[in-house]
Amino acid sequence: MTTVEDPAAAAKDRPAGRASVRVLLIPLVLAMMLSQLDNMIVGTAMPTVTAELGGLEHVAWVVTAYTLATAVSTPVWGRLGDTRDRKKVLLTAITVFLVGSGLSGAAQDMGQLIAFRAVQGLGAGGLMAGVMATVGELVPPRERGRYQGLISGAMALAMIGGPLAGGAVTDHLGWRWAFYLNLPLGALALVMIWLLLRLPERRSTARVDHVGAALLMVGITATVLLTTWGGTRYAWGSGAVAALGVTAGVSLWAFVRRQLRTADPIMPPHMFRVRNFTLMSVIGFLTGFVLFGALLFLPLYQQAVQGASATNSGLLLLPMLAAMIVTSLVAGRVTTVSGRYKVFPVAGGALLCAGTWLLSRMDTSTSRPAAALYMAVLGAGLGCLTQIVTVVAQNSVELRDIGAASAAVTLFRTLGSCFGVAVMGTLFNREVLRVMAERAPGRPALENAQLDAASLARLEPALHEAYRHATAAGTHAAFVLSAVVGGAVCVAGLLVREVALRRAAQGDLSHERPTRPRAPGSR
Repeated sequence: MTTVEDPAAAAKDRPAGRASVRVLLIPLVLAMMLSQLDNMIVGTAMPTVTAELGGLEHVAWVVTAYTLATAVSTPVWGRLGDTRDRKKVLLTAITVFLVGSGLSGAAQDMGQLIAFRAVQGLGAGGLMAGVMATVGELVPPRERGRYQGLISGAMALAMIGGPLAGGAVTDHLGWRWAFYLNLPLGALALVMIWLLLRLPERRSTARVDHVGAALLMVGITATVLLTTWGGTRYAWGSGAVAALGVTAGVSLWAFVRRQLRTADPIMPPHMFRVRNFTLMSVIGFLTGFVLFGALLFLPLYQQAVQGASATNSGLLLLPMLAAMIVTSLVAGRVTTVSGRYKVFPVAGGALLCAGTWLLSRMDTSTSRPAAALYMAVLGAGLGCLTQIVTVVAQNSVELRDIGAASAAVTLFRTLGSCFGVAVMGTLFNREVLRVMAERAPGRPALENAQLDAASLARLEPALHEAYRHATAAGTHAAFVLSAVVGGAVCVAGLLVREVALRRAAQGDLSHERPTRPRAPGSR
């Protein structure tokens, strides 16, 4: 595979400085935020959707279809951006996402909605990886910290604003507008990127590895279904789960073999021979494991144990998200000024470990201010990691692989979130059943639908108190595991080599060079 940049086109299309980059970041961050925001908004609207369309038994597939399509398409989008015109690839991803959004809003039954959500997810797979790769091509790693606050702020806004926006839109405009809302925002991003984004043209002889793409899609599909169905629809020891595990293992093994032999790999193996890139992939996986587990179980705890409403439980996450934004801003500024970054994966892992350990200590008597403090510690750890992982991963590869690198980090974070929710959910459910059997033997099992404050308030006092203790025990088990994962992040951070961040947005790396102080008078 050969990719050649046209020098004349590169000179012509190069962005015109920091002000131009800031303007370009508006549509880029907007596009990225749409992919993050969608599941948050849709989750809130689902009760109304099922009331109109029916198909309650298939409602989980509305989220699973989107997540699955996003995961399987991300590596393909990333590699297409490296070997084709990155701008056109990004515009295509946005268009696919908008088409899926419009069709989802117009769905007439649950089957249509699930299919159209898969189309939407295919586009979303190209949004995150495409935006990160584009920013990586526009902004040198050393300077990228200047813009981390905007990127982290958009992610935090999607996390906290999604459920609130979903509830408001559904109540006042109807559930279909939870999808239609993407259309004007996505169209604005589409037009601004089309008019303003200028990237060097490439001439490539690379071909798409269809066999590798198929193997990867089968492997990821089996993995996501295993984590989604294991412990819920099927027991972990069931034949269905075992079959999914074997399918995932064989497909991914065959994919790795294919990547080692083909001339045009989707996920180039040489990237994983670079220590820092491999470590960032691991840290991304572990960070996704903790982050999405926290976003799932903290609202459950706040509603079932502390009596918060669904809306207030979202607002109560603000300390975590505010700490995440502030810490990300500090990390970005320090990285830009000093060029040093190793401290942040180490500190981030330590704070993840401390924050989740504190959260595991919560019980039925923990006050909201104390819980807010614990969440702030966790948010500070996430802020040290969210953008630094991408910056270091992109700095560890050559420009021709920056899309594949961005897609790989995104994929590992997505898979980490799937495993986190699955494993932590299994621990949570096991502890809930154990405590309920002790405190309320013979009473009905705890269901997620019964965990909201309004439902719990209608129960008899003894059963209500049993549910509160059961939920506290379940979150304790989930966050103990998260603390162990945070410790693993810290260990991985200690293994990172402090390689100098490039000051130029373009250029190849033939090898890693650790940062060393220059001796006085040396050249």
